[in-house]
Amino acid sequence: MTHASAVGRCARIQERTLSTKIQAIRGMNDLLPDQSPVWQYFEHQVEALMGQYGYREIRTPIVEQTALFKRSIGEVTDIVEKEMYTFDDRNGDSLTLRPEGTASCVRMAMENGLVHNQIQRLWYTGPMFRHERPQKGRYRQFHQVGVEAYGMEGPDIDAEMILISARLWRQLGLLEHVTLELNSLGSLEARAAYRDLLVEYFEQHLDVLDEDSKRRLHSNPLRILDTKNPDMAAVVDAAPRLGDHLDEESRVHFEDLKARLDAAGIEYVINPRLVRGLDYYSRSVFEWTTTALGSQGTVCAGGRYDSLFEQLGGKPVPAVGFAMGVERLILLLETLELVPQDVRETVDVYLMSMGEQAEGEAMRLAEELRTALPDLRLVLHCGGGSFKSQMKKADKSGARIALILGENEVIEGTVALKFLREERDQETLNQRALGERLDSVFGA
Repeated sequence: MTHASAVGRCARIQERTLSTKIQAIRGMNDLLPDQSPVWQYFEHQVEALMGQYGYREIRTPIVEQTALFKRSIGEVTDIVEKEMYTFDDRNGDSLTLRPEGTASCVRMAMENGLVHNQIQRLWYTGPMFRHERPQKGRYRQFHQVGVEAYGMEGPDIDAEMILISARLWRQLGLLEHVTLELNSLGSLEARAAYRDLLVEYFEQHLDVLDEDSKRRLHSNPLRILDTKNPDMAAVVDAAPRLGDHLDEESRVHFEDLKARLDAAGIEYVINPRLVRGLDYYSRSVFEWTTTALGSQGTVCAGGRYDSLFEQLGGKPVPAVGFAMGVERLILLLETLELVPQDVRETVDVYLMSMGEQAEGEAMRLAEELRTALPDLRLVLHCGGGSFKSQMKKADKSGARIALILGENEVIEGTVALKFLREERDQETLNQRALGERLDSVFGA
């Protein structure tokens, strides 16, 4: 190949590279302007609810040492074996994008001395990362709200966790569309004895187990109970039930929890196959599920994890919590058409101006209105254009009112007010009276 042809080939490769559009990573999605109001609505509901119960917000890094998740979640889990985004940094340390929030929350509490003879009620929200096959409501970068409580070992705090989630469903209009499922995993000791019983049972049915279940048989046999393989349904249904092998303390704890939920009027079903996918759970576990999203039925899940602090090198601390998937809950709200209409309305007033002098006056007026009415959502038209084109933009913005400022209005100190969504006469107001008029329209 001649030098000239080699140069030409390199130039063609570079041209193709530069012309190739860079797209988002599969399963990691953009949040567009039309979608963000629904997220803000949901986040506001959560933030207000957490305040009602006295829970305080925390924020943890999205990158942690890989060992944190291996020791907490369990090395023989799908998350650790298949789904974590793990890499070595420049110092050779193994780091992982957090696949869930509880382990980070426990690490934070231990590292900052938040659990020494203290009670903590905490919550957080943010992105998590798992390399799964993307599907509706389930993505590789997904967002969770997590709620955790430390230092309380009685079933009262377990009940409070469920009551918090139930109140959120009630506020969002979801309560009649979700079902609470409960189970108890017992103590670690009782669970270990049950695990041996389960292994012995499934070894008698190896011909029915799929490859994934055979792989889990001696490492994490409880996960076999959670299989979605219909060919294994009969043998799994006939397996020994964990509820029949609970230690007495866990049994009393679970009965007390159910009594508290009964007293609070919270309906539930006992699901003896509910084991949760993370190794750190013990005693009570729960899930809120729905049938409105097809196979992606779990919208919130949690339970007690009293041994996790010890697993991570700390002293024993009673702990309980839950997490909910934001994308899945927003999908549920939209599927059931439960997003309030005014949530998507992001503009109240669109301020138009015609002429150079009016443009400057409009900017001054817009700032005055924002100062006088801080809750008013006002868009100032920028970029010039005819009255007709500006009016089209005002209508497209979704604003309820258009304010019109032309040369005559500047001279007279007035402004025209036009209702865009209602059959009402256009008004001409003195600019000094505009704030009071808008307050009467948009005020509480």
